[in-house]
Amino acid sequence: MALERKGSSFGAGWCCPAAGAVDSPKQFDNIGTMEKSDAIVALAALAQDTRLDVFRLLVQAGPEGLPAGRIGDVLGLPSATLSFHLNQLRHAGMVNFRREGRSLIYAAEYATMNALLSYLTENCCGGTDAACAPAWTPQAVATAARPEKRRA
Repeated sequence: MALERKGSSFGAGWCCPAAGAVDSPKQFDNIGTMEKSDAIVALAALAQDTRLDVFRLLVQAGPEGLPAGRIGDVLGLPSATLSFHLNQLRHAGMVNFRREGRSLIYAAEYATMNALLSYLTENCCGGTDAACAPAWTPQAVATAARPEKRRA
């Protein structure tokens, strides 16, 4: 699932296209500003292989989210391990959950994701949209992430 840029200031308005407007979690003020300490907590939660995989899967799933059991099945995680990692992501404000019958449905917290992206790119290229915006297309990010292969 590709990220799509909305809004006029660089870094603001990144979201899952299907997510629409999401209320900001408690870590942010009413304009979606993230504090440095909150960015550190969010980045720390994502700086672990399993949690990053879980978060990326939830972003891909969209705002409707996935049942915990389905997340475990897709990623091959035992329920106790998954529960630990989901709690770490939830405490960092990166995911939320709701109960549907006996199931817990987890979803990415797009407001937090957007605020983190905004925080990280706040002063990119001196704040000029034209210079930075093209670098954040999904194709450009994928290309930049692949190291060039040298020919022998």
